[in-house]
Amino acid sequence: MNEKTAHAAVLLYCMNELFKELSALRERAKGGRDPTVPDDTLSYLLKIVRERKPKHILEIGAAEGLTSIYMLLEAPEATLTAIELDAERAKSARENFRHFGVEGRATLHEGDAGDILPLLEGKYDLIFLDGPKVQYRRYLPDCKRLLKKGGVLLSDDVLLFGWVDGSVPVPKKRKMLVEHIREYLRFLQDDPELETTVLKIGEGLAVSEKR
Repeated sequence: MNEKTAHAAVLLYCMNELFKELSALRERAKGGRDPTVPDDTLSYLLKIVRERKPKHILEIGAAEGLTSIYMLLEAPEATLTAIELDAERAKSARENFRHFGVEGRATLHEGDAGDILPLLEGKYDLIFLDGPKVQYRRYLPDCKRLLKKGGVLLSDDVLLFGWVDGSVPVPKKRKMLVEHIREYLRFLQDDPELETTVLKIGEGLAVSEKR
């Protein structure tokens, strides 16, 4: 084995070890108060990252930063901007960024995305929206402004247990939430600048490409 091949083998081993550790953290997070994205949603998200090779990623609702880290490990040349409201989760995200060696490529803004998004500049190739569902409509104008042409906006949890498409009856106390999401989906699908498909993975994922 020559030196170049040996170096590649060491890098592959290190990456595999990082993914193993990250997977263990995800399994633990699934039982917490802020569950991480479902496996099939993460799998699709990383498929998009591999195919499109985004240079600039925005995640709204980063929680402990695990999904952000997956994307950064999958796209080693990318930078990522993350927004998280909860101070405890934001602290954990910063610690995780450092631990997995991506802190130099990740910028975390702590606070309300509705206040932070209007202050952001530049263009993003990929935006993953996984914040408060009732605020999706509020965030959409800035998401569109920040999304470059040909870029993709992924909006998570847009079907919510089958409530949104009517396949499962909506609990009375959730009707307002469901109406907010339905309105958001109407805006996505009626927007001439976006081509949107809703996938039945996880709790529903809206995939919107900017024309």
